[in-house]
Amino acid sequence: MVKTVSKFIRYSTIITLLGILAACSGNPDLENRLAADPNLQTNPIPENSPNNKQLPANFPAEIPRYSQSELLSVQTNPDNTGGQTRWQSNDPSNAIEAFYQQELVNNNWEIITPFSGEGVNSTLTARRDNLELTITITATSPNTEYSLDYRPIGTPIVSPSPSPSPSPSPSPISSPLPNLNPTSFNDLESLPNPLKSHIQDLARLGVLTGNNNQFNPNDTIKRREFARWLLQANNAIYANVAGKQIRLATPNSSPAFSDVKNNDSDYIYIQGLAEAGLIPSPLTGDSSTLLFRPNAPLTREDLIAWKVPLDIRKALPSANLDTIKNTWGFQDTNKINPQLVRALYADFQNAEQANIRRVFGFTTLFQPKRPVTRAEAAAALWYFGFQGDGVSAADALQGQDTQQSGVN
Repeated sequence: MVKTVSKFIRYSTIITLLGILAACSGNPDLENRLAADPNLQTNPIPENSPNNKQLPANFPAEIPRYSQSELLSVQTNPDNTGGQTRWQSNDPSNAIEAFYQQELVNNNWEIITPFSGEGVNSTLTARRDNLELTITITATSPNTEYSLDYRPIGTPIVSPSPSPSPSPSPSPISSPLPNLNPTSFNDLESLPNPLKSHIQDLARLGVLTGNNNQFNPNDTIKRREFARWLLQANNAIYANVAGKQIRLATPNSSPAFSDVKNNDSDYIYIQGLAEAGLIPSPLTGDSSTLLFRPNAPLTREDLIAWKVPLDIRKALPSANLDTIKNTWGFQDTNKINPQLVRALYADFQNAEQANIRRVFGFTTLFQPKRPVTRAEAAAALWYFGFQGDGVSAADALQGQDTQQSGVN
């Protein structure tokens, strides 16, 4: 009996509702009252709207995406062959640089020019198959903006379109800083040819930087700057050899040095070298190197200690101070740190490609505490290798030119 009554109530309710709806169809006033509020209706975002958060259909799947980012705007070429996406992140610019440098190498991209630029912008160019990618990162406050320009090789970069700034402080992304090339520095004429050509080669690889077209070759180089150059030169020269790349540190790693924090502009390079065991730090068991002293001058013994392991890429040979006296013949051997003698002996074994011979020429004085100039630092980084098995910056440039001519 209860079930019968329940069914009767449901059927009565349905019939009543149908009757109300039928009545509404003939009563415009009642229809308007029951209609949805037009102010609550959702208007679709046009496909080309800068507020559209969807990637374009032609965005290549092989381009890595930094997950902690917000898509700001999208622009595609008229022929749909390429385009530009602009992004914003709360993370620092060096975190985004580290991510893309690492992910591109891991995904078989060829780094044509690594991130370079000490001013507003830092740019990287990479290729994979027939695709070219240019990443431009702009460090702003409080956010970081960056753009991804993608296109088939040989086509121009899409012209950026203006878009509203997400906050009052950041300014729109400007054109990327030009890559340095041999004509960028106009103060090299007084240098001997080997040093001059080495600087020019490394500049073309995007490793070296200067101010107002001045390289200032005779100025002392800071430890932080040489650490950056060392990692970038190694990765540019070995751009196609993943096993010889030095991994950039991630910003959330625990700092190896108490005076180089995660927010330091050169943290990813200095920390990367420390994590690879290429510079003395608490990570290598050296408790006396709690400080990196990033702004101190690079000394000759620093240069040899950091560079030689990247030449031989194996354990350093056994040696002592007498070994150095009998090989290099330095008159100031008593001033050399005993911890450096193994690297000095390995450098001697590198014959004409020894860093000391290439950088300082013939000398009977090592002067271990003498500051290194920017020109000398560039000469050391021009070649990586041991006993004839190595690559120079000139070789790397020739390889790039060969690949470019093959593409064309």
